[in-house]
Amino acid sequence: MGANTSQVSDLSDNPSLKALVGTESISENDPFWNQLISFTFISPTCSGDSKLLEEAVIPLAKILIENNPRSGNFGALVRIFLGRTKELKISTECQDQLFIWQAHNALFMIRCLLKVFIREMSEEELHLQFSYQERAPGSCGETGSEDLLEELLSNLVHLIVEVPLLDITYSILFEAVTTLLVFFSYQLFHKDILRDGIIYQHIMKGRCLCLTSRLVKTLLYNFIRQEKCPPPATHIFEPKAEGGLLYGLASGVASGLWSVFTLGGAGSKAGIDQEHNPLPLSNQSLLLLLVLANLTDGPGWPNPYRQAITCFRNTQDTSSLPVEQPHTFQINFNSLYTALCEQQRSDQATLLLYTLLHQNANMRTYMLSRTDMDNLVLPILEILYHVEDRNSHHVYMALIILLILTEDDAFNRSIHEVVLKNISWYTERSLTEISLGSLLILVVIRTIQFNMTRTRDKYLHTNCLAALANMSAQFRCLHQYAAQRIISLFALLSKKHNKVLEQATQSLRGRQGDNTALPDYAQDLNVIEEVIRMMLEIINSCLCNSLHHNPNLVYALLYKRELFEQFRMHPSFQDIMQNLDTVIGFFSQRLEQAGSDLSVERVQEVIMKGAQALPKDRLKKFPELKFKYVEEDQPEDFFIPYVWSLVFNSGVGLNWSPHGIELFSMDSG
Repeated sequence: MGANTSQVSDLSDNPSLKALVGTESISENDPFWNQLISFTFISPTCSGDSKLLEEAVIPLAKILIENNPRSGNFGALVRIFLGRTKELKISTECQDQLFIWQAHNALFMIRCLLKVFIREMSEEELHLQFSYQERAPGSCGETGSEDLLEELLSNLVHLIVEVPLLDITYSILFEAVTTLLVFFSYQLFHKDILRDGIIYQHIMKGRCLCLTSRLVKTLLYNFIRQEKCPPPATHIFEPKAEGGLLYGLASGVASGLWSVFTLGGAGSKAGIDQEHNPLPLSNQSLLLLLVLANLTDGPGWPNPYRQAITCFRNTQDTSSLPVEQPHTFQINFNSLYTALCEQQRSDQATLLLYTLLHQNANMRTYMLSRTDMDNLVLPILEILYHVEDRNSHHVYMALIILLILTEDDAFNRSIHEVVLKNISWYTERSLTEISLGSLLILVVIRTIQFNMTRTRDKYLHTNCLAALANMSAQFRCLHQYAAQRIISLFALLSKKHNKVLEQATQSLRGRQGDNTALPDYAQDLNVIEEVIRMMLEIINSCLCNSLHHNPNLVYALLYKRELFEQFRMHPSFQDIMQNLDTVIGFFSQRLEQAGSDLSVERVQEVIMKGAQALPKDRLKKFPELKFKYVEEDQPEDFFIPYVWSLVFNSGVGLNWSPHGIELFSMDSG
């Protein structure tokens, strides 16, 4: 980041950088600073480039840590940046690209140094690095009255919310968002959830508080806009006839300085990395939004950013609130919904969708009122369909979203009215035409079967079955394949039950008189019986509420009727089996009366007529199956490790192996 440096490996020998980290104080009025921050560079947007740069910065930053108490040069660099931020908005309006360029470079240097500082020292020690002032060697010196750390945090927030997103401001806005993430990254180095601290206090209660709603709104709009990195052709140093003195100055300053990266990375093929992460600002804005939303509440005050996320309203909503909610704002729900539908391939977009569905009643009501819910549900189903390629957190988020959606009866009815054609990603069977509801059932059942054979996670089972149970009373016109898969799942459970039952019986015979704990597979028997009971309740709910709408399920039930024989007298299933026995007996009798050697079409005809003739009072009524997702079952900071794992794995900004990240894991039990 100085004269005559052509590659990252040369940074440690760069004269300007050596002066910055050295023992000599450099006055803020010295022309040195103008030269230092005049280099051509666009922030790396992939993990490899970021790591390469960071490894080169570490030795320089460590020298600065040692010398900064005497020189105060880090504080001087921060003040140089702050001096330029005051004019950024005007510079943008005037297209003053030179000014924006230098401000970006100063912030980029601050961000690179901060990453090492945070890794090497506590928050209190970091605060001191901002406090050191220029002083003569051997003098005591005094710290200034200003809190430079708070000033920088406040200016970064102001920059994000006030500077418009244009090609010429894209890079500096990206740096501002990423620098805030770096400030919060102390969490990565601690196994315990951080609930207090200097940075936390400034963001939650300091001068930034009044900008809460504007910051959340801006970050959401950055996500909504999905702006790609501006092409290199928009760079300040492209020759322009109208450039005049300003462009001449920029070219003159840059001619002797280093140019390490273009957007997309150093030493990498142009375009590949940009395709890998073509939306760095959108991605970083979303990550920062999730970090802010998951900051824990303080003693006596709630998280204002979570408040803003939970209460914002649609721009088309003109109704007045009986009680004005803190930090509320309005945003275009249609644009947000569209962005959410398009971006569900990423964990962070799925986590944002979950957050809005679960915590923002306005957004949940809007989503459930949409007539194009397939645009949102299909990406979620695709996540579950490719469960073996997804991390467990992403799968859990997708399942919880389905569970929240299926709490709404109108949703459960409407998904059976949406007809889909040629689902290309569903490869197990050609589905030329199927309802969204039947496809949802197929994918959830496939997830259960995958879990039974691979992960064997009770939490995953519970969410899948709860979603099916919520839908069961509104099953309509189930696809033949969906009906078959419901019964096939029951067959698989039945087979597993018999196997474990045999093992448990043999074990008990060999352990007579032994009062020690039952072996694991005997305890597994209870779990399997709970799942079987749930499946019987789901089938029963469909038969009691919409039998005449589901001839394919009755057909599949009759075809595999022998599966249910063994459970008729079982004490855990006797009550629920009464209705299934009634249905199986009623339709079996009508098929016998219709004659032998019936075709499939004739059997279906008999079933459809029989469904109209079966008296409803012959089926015993059971309580309605309804399951609700309750976040209170989890600790307040349940998602914090997940959010920081997303930040850490994003590949931009935070690449070093921290000390605490390996302790972060979501409890899936």
